[in-house]
Order: sequence, then structure tokens, then C-alpha cells
Amino acid sequence: MVSMETMEVAGSRVTVVGLARSGVAAARLLQAAGAVVTVADKKEPSQLGRMLEQLDRSHVTVNLGGGYESALDTADLVVISPGVPYRMDALERVRRRGVKVLSELELASRFLSAPILAVTGTNGKSTTVTLIGKMLQRSGKRVFVGGNLGTALSEAAGEALHASQMGHPDPFDLLVVEVSSFQLETVERFHPWIAAILNVTVDHQDRYESIDEYVAAKHRIFENQTASDYALFNLDDVRVAARRHHVKARVLGFTKTPSLPPDVAGGTYLDGDRIMTTVTGGCQEVCRRGEIKIIGHHNVENAMAAATYALLSGCPLDAIRSVLGEFPGLEHALEIVRDRRGVRFVNDSKGTNVDATLKALESIDQPIWLIAGGRDKGGDFSRLAPAIRRRVKRLVLIGEAAPLIAGAVPGYPAIDRAGTLREAVELAAAGAAAGEVVLMSPGCASFDMFADYQDRGRQFKALVNGLP
Repeated sequence: MVSMETMEVAGSRVTVVGLARSGVAAARLLQAAGAVVTVADKKEPSQLGRMLEQLDRSHVTVNLGGGYESALDTADLVVISPGVPYRMDALERVRRRGVKVLSELELASRFLSAPILAVTGTNGKSTTVTLIGKMLQRSGKRVFVGGNLGTALSEAAGEALHASQMGHPDPFDLLVVEVSSFQLETVERFHPWIAAILNVTVDHQDRYESIDEYVAAKHRIFENQTASDYALFNLDDVRVAARRHHVKARVLGFTKTPSLPPDVAGGTYLDGDRIMTTVTGGCQEVCRRGEIKIIGHHNVENAMAAATYALLSGCPLDAIRSVLGEFPGLEHALEIVRDRRGVRFVNDSKGTNVDATLKALESIDQPIWLIAGGRDKGGDFSRLAPAIRRRVKRLVLIGEAAPLIAGAVPGYPAIDRAGTLREAVELAAAGAAAGEVVLMSPGCASFDMFADYQDRGRQFKALVNGLP
């Protein structure tokens, strides 16, 4: 069996399950570390073309399609991508043989020595991680930004390993990492210097048996922290705030109320329209709420969390202020696409659950034409009903979940069904009047009609920009 220290995978047979972005990065990292690598995926080669092209096929065994699980039979170590359920029978059989099953996140972290700044939560992770990265870069630090968002952590680990092999210094001062509950399910030693849960709402109930099980997975982000680390909590989220009593790290908080509770060592809060912080000792103003460029009330929380991380990492307030004043938001997250004949089109394709769509609806004051629907993840669409009745002028539904969403708003008269996203965009564009907003915030996964939420968002933008 393999005892996983940084260099001890050399010569070991390692199977990587799941050939998405993180699986490919893990395979390449393991190859560089001298492992004998097999990649396995239930998809057929025709579905994985781009991913396969990124592998050195002369040194990697590829096992795809129906019999892919046979690649686990001879493995000394198994590494899984986030989309692979860690409880699946084939992996349970591997564990009974005494073989470790690690997430790509856990694998990568063992090749890294720079401090890790990790962020989890149901919504806002990508925005917060991007803000932290920009603040640190603005203050001159060499930063990796990625994880569940964008670039897999194994890419950073590969760079660090290469630098070490060449006798060069570590390429990173800090690693800012977005972490999903899926990635945290199999952590063993993953040890962030600063970790946070931004919020927890019902999501992934197709994967977890209860909200408590989902929260417990998120909480594992703090598992290996010590008294010299920091654990940051959203004090306005009841489920999250209660977790602060169960960590070994120093506890910090952020809140939209004007004070911090006495049991919290420090943090960031909203006093009127001023964001204030006690992170660096004393009390300082970060900025005015209105100076944050990114739209959405929930982004005030993301800004407070990001500022807390940046201040702990030695970032000056000026750098934090300038980033908050300039950053327009992420692609596919309340992204303004176009103003056409007085109608604003907004792409919120990253809104893949009910809570994200609720936040999008609350962020817009004008009458809304809402394009929603896709693949249901076990969300409670009835929670959308009050906001739809209050804020949505017309509801345009697409995808597999269309009947579920329609059924969750009984008696609501203004519903259209569209067979395609093109049809939905054209219908909304034809009906919306000046001063109204066409918002695509699906509240669902994208996999019934699109490759992923990014594909869905880009198709929406192309359709909107193609309107005459």
C-alpha cells in the first residue's frame, strides 16, 4: 500500500476516477511524481475528446465506458474527482481491500507548502475566492486562485512539484481555494490556514440524505486546523454560526449587523452603510456599502468575507478598497449582458439552486422576466413562490424541471414554456418593456440541455447579443 507523503507515490499504481478538469490535473500531477497512472471514467471516448487530448497517452492507461470499474482492481491508491460519489459500491470494495480513496483536493494539498486559504458554502464561493485573489495580487503577492472554481488545485501542486524538482523556490506565497462539499467528503490531512463556511442552504439533496449530512460535509473544512489557524463564520446564517463552537482554530465572524458577539475573536461587520473590521486590531472602516461595484445584497457578505481573508494575509486596506470598487462580478453570476431598447438582460447561469435564484431576484428592483429551469437537484421550488409573485412579471420555463417549478407556484397566471433557450430568449425579448429586466437564473443544474452552467451562460449571451 502507498503511504501518501509528497514523493512516495513513485512506482505506485494509482487510478484516477472521473476525467473532468480536476481528474486530468490529478493524473498529470501523479505522472510527474512518478506514479503508474490509470484513468477511468464511465463516459465513452467520444464524450471525453478534449479531456483525453490533455493526457500523455503513451504513459497513462485509459479505461473508459462500461467496464471502467475494473481499473480499480489493481490500484494501490484511488483518486476521485468531485463528481464521483465517494460511497459508490466499487469504491467501497476498494476500501475493504485497505486501499485509500482520496479526493483530488486532498491529493494536491500534500504536494503544497504555501498557506491555503479555503472557502466553502452553498453560494458565493467563486465570487469570494476571486475577490480574495485580486486583493492579494494587488498587494504584490504570488497567488494561486482556483480549486472547485476554474483551475484544479493539482495544477498548482504540479507547478510546486516541478519547482522543487528543479531546485527552484516555491512559486506561490498563498493558495486561494474554492472547496465544494464533494471535495471535503474524503479529506484526511487537508489543512487550510484560513477556512470559512459562507452560508448553507438546501442543495445537492440528490447526493445527501439530509441537510445535516450536507452541513457536516462542509464542516470538514475545519477538521485539521489548529489553534494557530483561523476559522471564519457567517454569523447571520443560523446553521453556520452554530458550528463556530466546534472548531480548534481561532474563531472570526462576519455579519450584516452592527456588532460582533463577544465569543468571536474579531471580524467584519456592517454598521449602517459602512463595512467595519476589527481583524487587524482596533476598528477600521473598509469602505462604504455603496462603493462596492458588484450588484446584489448578498455580495456585501462576500465582500466582508474576502476583506477578512485579505487583512489576515497582510493586505493593505487601500488594495482591498480598490478591488471592491472595480470588480464587476464573475461571468455567469448576475452578469449584465446587454441593454436593448431599455431592457436589461442579465446572465445568472451560475444560479444552479433555489437559494441562488432567490438572491438574484432580491438583487433586482425592476420588473423581471425570469427564465428558469433545467435539471432538478432535489430543490424546494415552493420557496421561490413568494419572490416570483412579488417580483416576476412573467416566468419563462425551460428544461426537465419546468413542470415542477410551474407546480410550485399554483395560481400564478404569467407562465410560458419554451422548448429551447433560444425560444425563451426570443419570447422574453419580444414581451419585455423598457425599464424591465430579462434574468436567466435557472435554479437548476444545466446537464439536461447543456455541457455545464458555463455553456448555458455563454449560449444565453450569444442569443442575447444576436437579437436585432
